[in-house]
Amino acid sequence: MNPRIESLEKMLGGPRDGALLRFSLGNEYLKEGNAAEAGKCFQAAVDRDKNYSAAWKALGKARSETGDHQGALDAYEQGIAVAEARGDIQAAKEMTVFARRLKIALAERSISIS
Repeated sequence: MNPRIESLEKMLGGPRDGALLRFSLGNEYLKEGNAAEAGKCFQAAVDRDKNYSAAWKALGKARSETGDHQGALDAYEQGIAVAEARGDIQAAKEMTVFARRLKIALAERSISIS
């Protein structure tokens, strides 16, 4: 196992467990190519801090990588609202682009299925 993941997992449930720890662990799982586990960590991060725009963005990415495109779109849309409310303009712009791409892909998929 990745020593960084192992180290972060040892802190789960302890005094340092919080949104940042879950976000950091999710990023490590993404680096390893484990988007499903990363998604769980990012979800745990936003559960702990609903205003964590970077975690919403990462959750959208992880969900997209697992094929949960609607879940990714939902995460991006929530993240856009959070980022705009916090004045995090760059994150809002990035998630808007990702959400737009997903909407197009979802629309094309529903047209081709019909």
